[in-house]
Amino acid sequence: MTGYADDLALAHRLADAADAVSMSRFRALDLRVESKPDLTPVSDADTAVEREIRALLAIHRPGDGLLGEEYGEQPATGPDGRRWVVDPIDGTKNFVRGVPIWATLIALLEGDRPVLGLVSAPALGRRWWAARGAGAYAGPDLAFGAPIRVSGVTDLADASFCYSSLSGWETAGRLAAMLQIMRDAWRSRAYGDFYGYTLLAEGALDVMVEPELSLWDIAALVPIVIEAGGTFTALDGRPAPAGTGPNEISAIATNGPLHDDILARLGRPAEH
Repeated sequence: MTGYADDLALAHRLADAADAVSMSRFRALDLRVESKPDLTPVSDADTAVEREIRALLAIHRPGDGLLGEEYGEQPATGPDGRRWVVDPIDGTKNFVRGVPIWATLIALLEGDRPVLGLVSAPALGRRWWAARGAGAYAGPDLAFGAPIRVSGVTDLADASFCYSSLSGWETAGRLAAMLQIMRDAWRSRAYGDFYGYTLLAEGALDVMVEPELSLWDIAALVPIVIEAGGTFTALDGRPAPAGTGPNEISAIATNGPLHDDILARLGRPAEH
């Protein structure tokens, strides 16, 4: 793990702290939930987790930049321009309803390229992580991680296809293409959020797609999928994450052999 060993160890420390905060608020009777301007929910756990991560990074990586979903951008002051990207609770709607499929997402970027990613899902008792050139792993923590690898499925008829929802694809003018993929695939399920990507990296499913995202939604997931042997691009085929502002990023993540087929079906401009 040369090159990013210290950063990965720190990411796990950040996740430990985040898990302690989030699990103390999960299914809490006094959990406070508000609506953000975009009408998505934010709980007191989201903000508390991000504050905890920010405080630790200020101590251990004071020169690095930081982008968090809840408190925005803090520019880097160090010479190398590294930036951490954090989603304190990915799957807030699940979190506030007591569904255990949610996670803290932690990424390290060099320039625009994610070089390290960690996903911690404490209610599931599981983490996934990767660093550039060092492979992808899953397990309860850093000491007990095992390598993970994408599947070898080569035909959509044999593939398990995953997505977040259908409404975004309808807005993008690609609902018909989505429905045809679902008909052609062996199986389709909407696990949603981080979970589809981590299941892809483990080889439990073969394709995960989303039409619009923010950087904090996928920055941690890109290294995990790629280091597990998968392919991760935007809808236009550019390496992910491609885009800038909120909801300007898209995702097609596959095991590799299926990528060109899915990209051809969903990546075409919408027909009017």
